[in-house]
Amino acid sequence: MAPGVIRTDFSAALVGNEDLHAAVVAKTALGRVGEAAEVAGAVAYLASSAAAYTTGSILVVDGGTVA
Repeated sequence: MAPGVIRTDFSAALVGNEDLHAAVVAKTALGRVGEAAEVAGAVAYLASSAAAYTTGSILVVDGGTVA
């Protein structure tokens, strides 16, 4: 699992800073930071039997962030 910037307590300092927030949003195709609920579905998939044949993969959930 490789999430991008997701609005959580952990990222509060980043998303709460207007300049840093703007820099993150400028590099994200969807034009916003992610929400925890948007990562939850990907986590549920990986934890479920639906992912039983998924191996050695990194699931990127980052809204199209450009490095």
